[in-house]
Amino acid sequence: MREKTTLASLSPYVPGKPLAEVQQAFDLAKVVKLASNENPFGSSKKVQAALKEALGDLEYYPDGGAKALKTKLVEFLGVKENQLLIGAGLDDVIQIISRSLLNPGDEIIVADPTFSQYELHGVIEGAEVVKVPVDSQGLMDLAGMLAAITDQTKIIWLCNPNNPTGTYIPQREIASFIAKVPSDVLVISDEAYQEYVTCEAESTSLPLLGTYANLLVMRTFSKAYGLAGLRIGYAVIPEQLGRAFEIVRPPFNTSSLAQRGAIVALEDQSFIAQTVAVNRLEMAKWETFMAAHGLTYYTSQANFIFFDTQKDSHLLAQKLMATGFIVRAGLRPGWLRITVGHEEDNQQLRQTLAPLLASEQ
Repeated sequence: MREKTTLASLSPYVPGKPLAEVQQAFDLAKVVKLASNENPFGSSKKVQAALKEALGDLEYYPDGGAKALKTKLVEFLGVKENQLLIGAGLDDVIQIISRSLLNPGDEIIVADPTFSQYELHGVIEGAEVVKVPVDSQGLMDLAGMLAAITDQTKIIWLCNPNNPTGTYIPQREIASFIAKVPSDVLVISDEAYQEYVTCEAESTSLPLLGTYANLLVMRTFSKAYGLAGLRIGYAVIPEQLGRAFEIVRPPFNTSSLAQRGAIVALEDQSFIAQTVAVNRLEMAKWETFMAAHGLTYYTSQANFIFFDTQKDSHLLAQKLMATGFIVRAGLRPGWLRITVGHEEDNQQLRQTLAPLLASEQ
């Protein structure tokens, strides 16, 4: 038996260690996971109550068309139902898009660094991945992306705010960029962290959908909404791509619990507002810490901060794990990404991190 040839250069995703495993390995009373950009404040209490009520119908397949969730999103976003693609998290949405559109020899353009799944699924489908490095401030180089477009370019992935840098491109610059992109090239704005943006009132590319037919916008319930465990996300798509996406999308790709949780989550925007307010307050403390220790970091509009430790970040992450803090290394040599957590956890992590940064490795 032979595997697909495009898989030869790829490696399976390696998930982080479970909390219980870390706790046992290091004999810790408490472990704080700040590696995957989940919401440390959990999810809406209204969602938790609704999920308990929904446990009685698990013998039935979910609504394959996610009709009720689409109806709620139409109301919430002001879009049409046939503009919506629902997926088991954005990983699923990215896979559906890539499988629907990419042929061997096509090209996709991504920032470097950015979310790894764009490249992974491009390579699986036989596409060439063109990487455009972020600038000195960690911002996507839109001019460089425009210059990288060729006749083979099929998709341009914009993660905004970008993961792992956390940096954000204002919507006027996004609009100017799309206006210069050929109409047969799909521009995808991944807004997984959109709810956390505070530097701009209109922090979404959704209003641009009416102007640009080659724009697609993605959102998730895994981050600010705190529903990462349910696996639910969506895209607002060009209508002409709906048929292709629905052919590729598995018929029951999102569970009934995930659909119900997402509906109720949208109804509790006060939870989102509180999450964002606390995140911004705690982010300011991290920025003060970075400046005090002379560390290079990128200004983040997400719920994490990415910084240069000036050390072996893998070793540093291991040392932090031994003290009960799980953070993310490996996204760029020497750099760590830390999710913003609860006030007391953030403070304890900074107190633990400071002497490690000052020590010689």
